[in-house]
Amino acid sequence: MNALDLSTPEGRAAYRAELRQVAFWPRMAGFGLIIGAALVLVWNLRFSGAPSSDLTVASYVAMGLGWALVLIAIVLRTRYHRRRLSDG
Repeated sequence: MNALDLSTPEGRAAYRAELRQVAFWPRMAGFGLIIGAALVLVWNLRFSGAPSSDLTVASYVAMGLGWALVLIAIVLRTRYHRRRLSDG
């Protein structure tokens, strides 16, 4: 890894862009699961004739998995940031 140059606006912008790419796919997958589960849950509870308890449980499980992925991404980014600042 190259040394950080956080003294200039360009260096800070480059580091922000670098940090944004860390754990990008787990974070996006987590957000997708959360949004998808919420949409299915709302559809199932509000707009379907007879709400399915299996679909409701599956939505809550998917939402929990989505939040777990988002939290994992946060931990990975924090670890990367700490390691990067200690090196640079």
